[in-house]
Amino acid sequence: MEEKGKIRAIIFSSRQVKEEKYKKEELYTMKASDMLLVGYDYDAWYGYSEKVPICIDASTKNNSQTLICGMSGSGKSYLTNQYLTRICLHGGADSKVYFADFKQDDSFSHLRKCHRYFPYDKTLDALDEVYEIMHKRQCGEDKSRNYVTLVWDEYMANILALLGAEKKKAEAVMHKVSEILMLGRSLAVRLVIACQRPDATAFPTGSRLNFGVIIIVGASLESIYSMLMPKELIERVGNREFHTGEGVMLWQGSELKFIKVPVIRDEEKMKAICVEALTR
Repeated sequence: MEEKGKIRAIIFSSRQVKEEKYKKEELYTMKASDMLLVGYDYDAWYGYSEKVPICIDASTKNNSQTLICGMSGSGKSYLTNQYLTRICLHGGADSKVYFADFKQDDSFSHLRKCHRYFPYDKTLDALDEVYEIMHKRQCGEDKSRNYVTLVWDEYMANILALLGAEKKKAEAVMHKVSEILMLGRSLAVRLVIACQRPDATAFPTGSRLNFGVIIIVGASLESIYSMLMPKELIERVGNREFHTGEGVMLWQGSELKFIKVPVIRDEEKMKAICVEALTR
């Protein structure tokens, strides 16, 4: 019995060490930096059981306007939560992050008391604030270049609802979105848009081409790939079968990566980072 107790103690101690190691790893990737972790290399994970980080340089020298796509159950909301956390840290205390939550389900309920959180009927207010900041920077009234980011969840559904109710208003909104996508990079203003299918209906005048980071998670339909990726890159996906939290990332329109989204063990820490950023 004593020997079994020792074995149990060793196993428990080993688990504790591994848990602490994982927590340190994930918190290490949640520091203020221009390099943002998107996920781990899918092929290295399954081929060699190795965690090889896939990161992007989100400084103004690159286009970090981001489009996150995935059907229901793909892990899109989980990825968006992580990406939001790293955006909140990006640029440090001077950065500003806005969150437009059209769907307003429980995925982002921890943000609801933050003053830069905008629920389903206020999402356009978030866009107007960010758009105004960009224009003040354009005309020289605002010479600051602290990062300003609008994360807009379920953008596609939001635009379709607008089109059904107020077509002219919807067109004005899409025009503002297109303008931020085209001009925002050098002014440190960017969009992170999450939706299921990025139909051209909501991205007029080819504005889908202005995303520097495109992430598609889950077992996506081929039609989604064809909306966002050239044929030669789609062919590189090959026979990979992506499950929840797995997929592809297209960086700067040409570099294709296959990713596996990390599991965050300290979710309360992640939520606290976002709450602080959206209230400061």
